[in-house]
Amino acid sequence: MTIKTYTKTTLLFGLVALSIGGFFLHLRIHPIAKNPANIVPVVSGVLGIVIVPLLFSSRRLISYGYVINGMQAIIGTVLMAHYSIAHWPAPATPAAMILQTLLADILVLWGKFFLGKALFDLEFHGYDQTREMKGKTYRYPNYGWWLIHLATISLVYCLGHILWR
Repeated sequence: MTIKTYTKTTLLFGLVALSIGGFFLHLRIHPIAKNPANIVPVVSGVLGIVIVPLLFSSRRLISYGYVINGMQAIIGTVLMAHYSIAHWPAPATPAAMILQTLLADILVLWGKFFLGKALFDLEFHGYDQTREMKGKTYRYPNYGWWLIHLATISLVYCLGHILWR
């Protein structure tokens, strides 16, 4: 087994472990028995546990896994941030804002995103320590591209929430 294969396998196990953890959190927070619409987080969880790692396992399909994983992080962030704002802790002390909102869940989700980014970069850039990261920051697959999508999806979600109450 090469170092690249070993590292890729380790990152894939980390991605699956975080996905399973998020899936169990969803099952606890959003039981399907309470609301049939809670099937959406379950489907997203299964997608993250099964489909995304399979896509990351294939060099030909890794870009799809990278985009799906990133979009799950963005959409999950927007929805959990909205939920946290809608159920803001009272009194709003710094400790309450950290511990009684979904900030920890959002950070776990972004940990999953960064594992996916590491898998993608490992596959396409390898281990060359002297190689510089090139390309425009706002172009795919760089972080700026994701930041633009996070901002745009957040804006569209907020406008939809405001306009269609």
